[in-house]
Amino acid sequence: MTHPAPVLFLALFGLYSPVAALASYLPIVRPYGGGQVTRLAIGLAVNVAVFVLAALWVGEPLLKLLGISTAALTATGGIALAYAAIPLMRGKAGAVEELEKLQEDAPPPGPPPDPKTILFTPLSFPLTVGGTTFAFGVAASAEASTVRDKLALSIAALCFAAVTGLTLYLSGHVQRRISLKGAMLLDRVAGILLTAIAVILLANGFTDLVTARLGQ
Repeated sequence: MTHPAPVLFLALFGLYSPVAALASYLPIVRPYGGGQVTRLAIGLAVNVAVFVLAALWVGEPLLKLLGISTAALTATGGIALAYAAIPLMRGKAGAVEELEKLQEDAPPPGPPPDPKTILFTPLSFPLTVGGTTFAFGVAASAEASTVRDKLALSIAALCFAAVTGLTLYLSGHVQRRISLKGAMLLDRVAGILLTAIAVILLANGFTDLVTARLGQ
C-alpha cells in the first residue's frame, strides 16, 4: 500500500470517518424528503470530487497565488462548524427545538430552506471537507511523479467523493426510522461531536498559523 492513490483514499476515509459523519448529517437532513436528500447526496459527491481534484491538480499554485494557507482554511472551518454545532449541543436547535414548539402548541415551523443553501455550507464545508482534506490532496499530488500517478490519485478522489455521497444518502434513511425522542438524543450527541471536531479544527488551524508565523 505504498502507491499514493490508495494511501490518499485511506487517509481521506480515516479523516472523514463515515460513521461520525452520518451522525453529524442527521439534524441537517431531517426536514427534507427522500428525493431532496438524494439530490443533496449527489450534489455533495460532486462538490467533494471537485474540491479534492482541485487540490490534486491546481492546489499548490492556487494557494500561493491567493496567499491562503491550509491552516487558515482549517481555522475558518472550525469557526463555521462551531457556529452550527453549539446550538445543537445546548438543545436549542434541531429536534429538541421542534419538540419544545410542539409542547407549547406553537404553530408548525415553516418550510425547510432550499437544499441548495445548505449544500456548500455546512454540508460540503466544513462537515465533509476542509483545509486538512485540501492539504492531503496537495501533499499527495507532490508525491505523484507522473501523469499516470495523478490520474490514479484522481480515481481515488472520485471513490472518496462517492463514499461521502453514499453516507449522506444513508443518513436520510436513518433519520426517517427514529422517533422524535431518539432524534433529540442524536441531536445532542451530534452537537457534542461536532463541537469537539470544531475545537480540534480551531486548535490545529491556529497552532499551524502561529507556528508558521514564528518560523518566518
